[in-house]
Amino acid sequence: MSRFILATFASILIAVAIGVAFLIAPHRLPASVLTADYKPNLAKGETLFIAGNCSACHTAPGETNRKKLAGGVKLNSSFGRFVTPNISPDVKDGVGGWTDLQFVNAMKRGVGRHGEHLYPSFPYGAYSLLSTADVRDLFAYIKTLPAVAGARPPHQLKFPFNLRPAVGVWKALYFKPVEFLPDPKQSAEWNRGAYLAEGPAHCAECHTPRGALGGVVATSRYAGAPNLEAGGRYASNITPDEDGLGDWTAQDIADFLKSGTDKCFNEPTGMRDVVASTSNLSEADLSAIGTYIHALPARPGGAGHKTC
Repeated sequence: MSRFILATFASILIAVAIGVAFLIAPHRLPASVLTADYKPNLAKGETLFIAGNCSACHTAPGETNRKKLAGGVKLNSSFGRFVTPNISPDVKDGVGGWTDLQFVNAMKRGVGRHGEHLYPSFPYGAYSLLSTADVRDLFAYIKTLPAVAGARPPHQLKFPFNLRPAVGVWKALYFKPVEFLPDPKQSAEWNRGAYLAEGPAHCAECHTPRGALGGVVATSRYAGAPNLEAGGRYASNITPDEDGLGDWTAQDIADFLKSGTDKCFNEPTGMRDVVASTSNLSEADLSAIGTYIHALPARPGGAGHKTC
């Protein structure tokens, strides 16, 4: 009987181990997501590149050309230091040798070229909302930019965060990929703004506080992030609460994303890199983002950190 019990227990442990291994393994999209009749839309790809502010994280420090995506920006966090990669079209050091499917899986599933988990400092939680066609358009546009040689150093992370399987645990807890679906109860402008803000622009990734393991706190979405980076840089509450943008109009928000100057004529330093990109969006897209952000549920948070 004891042998039977031991064998049963061992079988259960093996089954649990297999289940956990499957749960935390990288999960990639199949090649079937790439439609054969796809034709790249470079104009749309450029819009997504601008909305996503790819330049802010992937332009090397000191580089003035925001289309040279050599990476090397250091992002300090409580988990250690992340270093942004080269995503220029360089074949050796960038993404020039990547396939469409590899790029789609990085953006929509957080899986790297070699099947490894990518760290969520790359906001694929937001990018998963993009359609596959839009991701391919973005990739097509990136491949028109200058190729820049130079590999970047690895992340410098604390144990156990330096172990890629740990990212699989994080994904199992927090990463629920789903494509954006328009809300038929809302206007076309609101839906456009929702797609841009929630997807490529990944506004919530910076403006929402995170828990101890780095997952966003859903109940405080957009209500401000006190530890955007190690060192205390604060991302403001951008909900229409009195702690946030309660006295802003949708047009005020659109104007700020265009000019970088708020309704009180301040120039918030933390948004300079963002506005360097959003200022190049069309008036229609800026208005859409303003409409969406202005309609967010009002949530308290970040009192004393208002920009205006």
